[in-house]
Amino acid sequence: MSQFSIIITAGGIGKRMGGTLPKQFMLVQGKPILLHTLEIFHDYDASAQLIITLPNDWMDYWKELLVKYQCIIPHELVDGGTERYHSIKNALSICKGDFIAVHDGVRPLVNHQTINNCFETVLEKGQVIPVVAVKESLRVLFDDASKAVPRANYCLVQTPQVFKAAVLRTAYERDFHDAITDDASLVEEAGYSITLVEGNEENIKITTHFDLKIAELCLLKNGNF
Repeated sequence: MSQFSIIITAGGIGKRMGGTLPKQFMLVQGKPILLHTLEIFHDYDASAQLIITLPNDWMDYWKELLVKYQCIIPHELVDGGTERYHSIKNALSICKGDFIAVHDGVRPLVNHQTINNCFETVLEKGQVIPVVAVKESLRVLFDDASKAVPRANYCLVQTPQVFKAAVLRTAYERDFHDAITDDASLVEEAGYSITLVEGNEENIKITTHFDLKIAELCLLKNGNF
């Protein structure tokens, strides 16, 4: 039995993408985005507990997709809730692992090296998130002006974000508020430090049609990394 529980969050409905089909079900290289993501984690650790959070109204649709694409990967489904915060809180109630990873369902390009960086480091240091360097110049905005800031002081945050189970549960005892942008921010707010590890540049969060095109190209060139 793996000591890891992996929560794959797919509770959104993809407002920025437009249309009626939630983005996690859109096809990339002939397969739903969410299915790519599920397969990557199963391939990395077939013994890990896999949990997917979905909008309740879309659970039957997902089950139909599993039949259509002949997916038999064991996983559990949890109601997505109102916000991401509520999705994770719902999923925590069934997590069995000593360590819990939380990953965006619409990040199907995470590679095994990034997952391994997180899973190996959490055993030693506790709370871990993958990041990549900022390439572009940055400016901070004021009311009527802006100012250049050194990009070396910033990084882009990815998932999976991995925590000791007890730490994540403690963090989620805190009340929801709009400033919670990810699990690491809530854990940090609860008083725990975060260790950064190297992510992979392709590990984008698919939120726009442009992102879909990038994902298509990446999977066409490299497969599932």
